[in-house]
Amino acid sequence: MTDERNDIDLERLARFAKAMGHPTRLAILAFLAQRSSCYFGDIHEELPIAKATVSQHLKELKDAGLIQGEIEAPRVKYCLNVDNWRLARALFDRFADACLDNRASCCR
Repeated sequence: MTDERNDIDLERLARFAKAMGHPTRLAILAFLAQRSSCYFGDIHEELPIAKATVSQHLKELKDAGLIQGEIEAPRVKYCLNVDNWRLARALFDRFADACLDNRASCCR
């Protein structure tokens, strides 16, 4: 691994990538990106999947730090975690740049 990739937090990058590695989670993220915040019921109504499945995907996204939830009893409001989105973008950019800048020429 190159020195530049050693400077990248690969564990954190992998966590973000895993959380975004499911089409339903990407749909949830896209839905939240269009709003400043929304409630669980809004997300469930938008996606044609069971409430328990939506809850599991929200948990994965929250555990990765890509979204945050705030309890407003009796509901939970969700939104993107903007700071972690900026971090994710920077990590993905640095990783991609390091891979492309140092790629071998054997496949040209």
